[in-house]
Amino acid sequence: MLYGKTVVITGVSAGIGARTAELAVSLGADVVGIDINEPKDHCAGFIKGDLSHPEGISAVVRQLPTRFDALLNVAGISGKVGAEATLAVNFYGLRAFAEACAPSIREGGAVISVASVAGYGWRANIERAKAMVGEPGFPDIKAVMQKNGIPNEIGYPLSKELLILWTQKAAHAPLFKDRGIRVNAVSPGPVDTTILKEFRAVLGDQKVDSDIVRVGRAATASDIAPVILFLASDGARWINGANISNDGGLEASINAEVLGF
Repeated sequence: MLYGKTVVITGVSAGIGARTAELAVSLGADVVGIDINEPKDHCAGFIKGDLSHPEGISAVVRQLPTRFDALLNVAGISGKVGAEATLAVNFYGLRAFAEACAPSIREGGAVISVASVAGYGWRANIERAKAMVGEPGFPDIKAVMQKNGIPNEIGYPLSKELLILWTQKAAHAPLFKDRGIRVNAVSPGPVDTTILKEFRAVLGDQKVDSDIVRVGRAATASDIAPVILFLASDGARWINGANISNDGGLEASINAEVLGF
């Protein structure tokens, strides 16, 4: 499905990113991995870098291939370190990196980001999301938080709300649309990786356990990686601006409860 393609994967050293890289190779892709930690498994190229600030993004972009087929934004943090750092990694850094990579992504290529069912509230919080997504470039995040009255404890769900809204806007932004680059997101529910313990600390055991009970089990990285890679393939050439709920039916269950059907 990905034979002969080159894909750039962030967060490649653990969890969903590591499994996505492994599966991509088995499907014929060359993988360029990016992470702040060295991966256990070798990939065609590895770039050690920090995408949470403009200087780190620029340093990584300079080392990327001049042309590749897809950018898979898998890197993310749980929110345990606070809203400012979480927004820097999960949204503003991700967005800045995707925009910096756009000129190197081939025409008809793809950008896929890992969002979350935790971003479900983007519609209810649309004015806040519009304002924060509307901040250009890599803004002063602390100032943006103060302007929008953002409490420290909502950093993770907020970052995913912004990512889901940006995905839809970016699909029609000239930077991507003029070259036929598709921009999509995948939203998992709870995934059984090492970061799940941090999510329990941030979101609470009751919330995490409730979500798992709704669908019967937590996902594994192997449940999420194939959907990411499908969106990177030519088989998804008519999917654009979408947020795929890869969550075992969790969003459907929440919709039934919230909307009363």
